[in-house]
Amino acid sequence: MKRILVVASAVVLSLVAVSVAQQNTVAAITKIENDSIKADLTNDKTFYQKTLADDWTFGYSDGVWWTKADLLKQLADHPEKNKTNKEEFSDLKVRVYGSTAIATYTDSFDALVNGEHEVRTVITTDTFVKIGGEWKVVASHSCKKQ
Repeated sequence: MKRILVVASAVVLSLVAVSVAQQNTVAAITKIENDSIKADLTNDKTFYQKTLADDWTFGYSDGVWWTKADLLKQLADHPEKNKTNKEEFSDLKVRVYGSTAIATYTDSFDALVNGEHEVRTVITTDTFVKIGGEWKVVASHSCKKQ
C-alpha cells in the first residue's frame, strides 16, 4: 500500500510540474508575441535578431517568402520604405508540445511595406522551438483573413 501511495504521489507531482512548465511556456511565448508589436512600432531590429532563428522563414500574406536576412534588411530601410503605423493582435492562442510551441493569432496592421501602403488583417501561425535554452521563431506564415 505504501508503494502505491509513493507512485501515485510521484505521478501527481509530475503532472503538476508539466502543467506549470506549460503555463510558463505559454506566458513566455505570449510575451514574445506582444513584444513583437512593440518591436514593429519602434523598428527594433535587435528584437528580431534575438528572437528569430537564423534559418527562419516567413510565408508573407502577399505570397512571398522572407528570410531573417530579408526582414533585417527591410528594417534597415526604415522609415523611407518600411514603417508600422498601427498594429494589434487578437485571438492569440499558444499550444505547447515539449520543446516546440505554436502560436496562432489575428494581426491587424497599417504599415508601409517595401514602399507599399498596406492596411490588412491576416491570420498568422508562428512556430517556436527552444534552442539553447531560449524560445526562437523558426517559421511563420500569414494569409489574408476572409
